[in-house]
Amino acid sequence: MATEASFTIESAGGPRTVRLAYERRGAGEPLLLLHGIGHHWQAWEPVLSILAADRDVIAVDLPGFGDSPALPEGVAYDLAGVVPILDAFCRHLGVERPHVAGNSLGGLLALDLAREKRVRSVTALSPAGFWSEAERRYAFGTLLAMRAGARALPVPAIERLSRSAAGRAALTSTIYARPGRRSPEAVVAETLALRDAAGFRETLEAGRSVLFRDDIQELPVTIAWGVRDRLLVRRQGVRAKQVLPRARLVRLPGCGHVPMNDDPALVARVILDGSR
Repeated sequence: MATEASFTIESAGGPRTVRLAYERRGAGEPLLLLHGIGHHWQAWEPVLSILAADRDVIAVDLPGFGDSPALPEGVAYDLAGVVPILDAFCRHLGVERPHVAGNSLGGLLALDLAREKRVRSVTALSPAGFWSEAERRYAFGTLLAMRAGARALPVPAIERLSRSAAGRAALTSTIYARPGRRSPEAVVAETLALRDAAGFRETLEAGRSVLFRDDIQELPVTIAWGVRDRLLVRRQGVRAKQVLPRARLVRLPGCGHVPMNDDPALVARVILDGSR
């Protein structure tokens, strides 16, 4: 059962209370894990035990996702709104400048935390923000279709589909290269997380004009891309390397958009190497 942190931030409308759910395991240097849009902290479950052997791992449900409620009125879901919240969350936990790893939306947030020099190092797995306009429209259209599908299916149908490898592929093959490896329980939980995400629409809308175009010069940066990523295609990794020429660019063979489930050992090694 995840823990909940409640803390106050300053906004244009005055002080606001934000609540975030998170899972914390292990010991060592702090490592913050940020999931993608429509997901929850459990996306990191396949690598948590490996990472926790060397790090104080904090996997958080982003605002409006998983068990974290929607943001208070007047607080935006864009980078300018969410990045300070993540920084305040870490300080609330007594963590100063953690290492950070993020996937997709979480990768974009991780890079922006690094740009603001609020972290020690960053590992971004298929981060958002390096798309062409056509690639962005494709990705957003796919995400909207996934969300519509999750909302259209009754829970018994989701549970029934998750019991077979073919059903798990139907529900999750857009983000996993090896959906059959995901447990039925995990597929049900993440399909419901996508269906019920209170911050989905606002987060997607905030991303329409996002392009990450700032070099990060003073921190270690790793960009890793799944070779079989069907949502943010891998040529965006080359584009990311052009924007961040000092970054280490790593290919993840056999991995899709959410690579932690496809090859946990490889992804954990990439994150640990990036945070050393």
